[in-house]
Amino acid sequence: MRVHIASDHAGYELKSYLVAHLQASGHDVVDHGAHGYDREDDYPSFCIEAGEAVVADPGSLGVVIGGSGNGEQIAANKVTGVRAALAWNTATAELGRQHNDANVIAVGARQHTVEDATGFVDTFLATPFSGDERHARRIGQLADYEASR
Repeated sequence: MRVHIASDHAGYELKSYLVAHLQASGHDVVDHGAHGYDREDDYPSFCIEAGEAVVADPGSLGVVIGGSGNGEQIAANKVTGVRAALAWNTATAELGRQHNDANVIAVGARQHTVEDATGFVDTFLATPFSGDERHARRIGQLADYEASR
């Protein structure tokens, strides 16, 4: 699977680890930055670029990482067609895919161990959307609103 990944300085170390981990797991990883540690960088451009790439690349998923994951989730969700879910445990990573057909996961690098964060991402990537009618209906309502605003 192609995975688009991005982070700011706060998530840079975790992103670097995840790029290697995901590649070793057989994923095609596209790194949208940051491409080096810069304490003064800003997450919006990296996360928006990753979100745009996910939308333009059907079947791919995205990972955005920051200190808390909150700003990164907000930035990715500004892209039409992105449904970014903030994961803080394995269940929220799994439910984001199963119930919300989330196509981007946001993770807070300062909130979790590398092992836990890696587990969230692995779970997210391995979990399919359930396709249940009630979930599809709700996602459709969100897409309709997004298209009409």
